[in-house]
Amino acid sequence: MKVKQIVVGVAVVAIMGYLYSLPVKGLSQAKAATRGQAAAGAAPMVKANANINVATVSASAKVNIDASVAKQISTLENKLKTAGDADKATLERQIAKIWASVAQPAPAAFYYLDIAHKSNAIADWLDAGKGFNAAYKLSQDTSAQGTYIVNAVDAFKNAIKLQPASLEAKTGLGVAYVNGGAMPMQGIALLLDVVKQDPNNHDALLNLGMFAMKSGQYEKAVERFKTLIAQKEELEPYFYLAESYKQLGKKKEAIAAYEKCKDIMGDPSAGQRIDEYIKELKK
Repeated sequence: MKVKQIVVGVAVVAIMGYLYSLPVKGLSQAKAATRGQAAAGAAPMVKANANINVATVSASAKVNIDASVAKQISTLENKLKTAGDADKATLERQIAKIWASVAQPAPAAFYYLDIAHKSNAIADWLDAGKGFNAAYKLSQDTSAQGTYIVNAVDAFKNAIKLQPASLEAKTGLGVAYVNGGAMPMQGIALLLDVVKQDPNNHDALLNLGMFAMKSGQYEKAVERFKTLIAQKEELEPYFYLAESYKQLGKKKEAIAAYEKCKDIMGDPSAGQRIDEYIKELKK
């Protein structure tokens, strides 16, 4: 299976699970409760789980990838056990890149986090943070989600220390804060600040649109996704646009957006679930 197909397939899973199974708690109601926490610099309420680490996530991820790739990773892992410091960083980076190439962000993120703690390079902190945010997005395991959020926050905070003006770091931290649940409005504020500075920022717009959906602000969500699609036609914003139109009762627009999702996926089997949504709307 080509990497592009893998990524599209994972995106579909993320779309379905993230939107409906992982609710952001009380975005519209949390403002007053979280304002004091934000001012005090409170941490997200989620906690890390010591049992969620590079070894455990790698073991479970290997089941979901091609056997030859899993074997390649295992070979590099064995080399890593006896490698010196200089070779260790190179091997960790190799392993992280392979995991990322097969759409398995959790193990990649743990490797990048270890690399970042040694290099203290902004690129490594960003790769770690983005990986953990992506891992949270794909996972429905609540015991793992807390670990991903805690590590994402840590990584993006370290990136911001190195480069306070980094929009990429602010976006990632904003997403992690909202996902963490304790400081959603501070997270939203970070994302809005990014969009103010860069109105076409892809990640900030996508997440603001998704969070708008979760708080029932579908008209606002539509505008976010339309801005994204005007830049580049992609699966996720089109799917969320379709869902937003559906919630607004705009069946014609929803069907058109769903059809576009099928075109982008280019895989009849992956589009079967989309066909179910379209059929339901046509009733």
